[in-house]
Amino acid sequence: MHIKIYFNEKPLFLTDSITPEIEPFAHHDDAVLIDEFSHGGINSMIHEMRQDKVHAGIYLHNNVEELRKAFWKKFIMIKAAGGLVKNEAGELLFIFRRGKWDLPKGKLDDGETLEECAVREIQEETGLQQVELKNHLITTWHTYDESGHHILKETAWYLLSAPKKQALTPQTIEQITQIEWGAPADLNNYVSNTFPAIIDVLKAAGY
Repeated sequence: MHIKIYFNEKPLFLTDSITPEIEPFAHHDDAVLIDEFSHGGINSMIHEMRQDKVHAGIYLHNNVEELRKAFWKKFIMIKAAGGLVKNEAGELLFIFRRGKWDLPKGKLDDGETLEECAVREIQEETGLQQVELKNHLITTWHTYDESGHHILKETAWYLLSAPKKQALTPQTIEQITQIEWGAPADLNNYVSNTFPAIIDVLKAAGY
């Protein structure tokens, strides 16, 4: 088993073995591998992942849950949810935000479930009102710094359906400038300019 955390677009794998997904990274000169479980090792890995010359990290430990708990203590956790919306023609909904194709998502409000958050964020960011939640796809993690704090955002992603004949209204306050329904045959137009975590969501949905 493993957990993948993105530092910008660089993956850090917390893992108990070198899986086929991880194996290609293990032989790169620009990857860091640590297999000693200690607070010093964790601090060292976080430091290395912030270096421009490092493009991936692998932290090996036989108890991934123990490793996860130790890593989580180094960050302020924020929970979020979002979704991959599919219409009756099999097209997928993409938003264009800050120069990248993305999927609608946002932070969890107090008293809200992750499922409710995913639906609300899609409605707010795209203008879609008829949205039906289907199932959970994947949970992703990425880090960023804000006001001097190290943040770890945990995003739950869901598959949803929506009729195509609805008005699409970009939420400009969130810097969304375009919304498009993309056919599966045209996915490369989107994945060539998106985030690795979004590619993970698409893979989880079978694309």
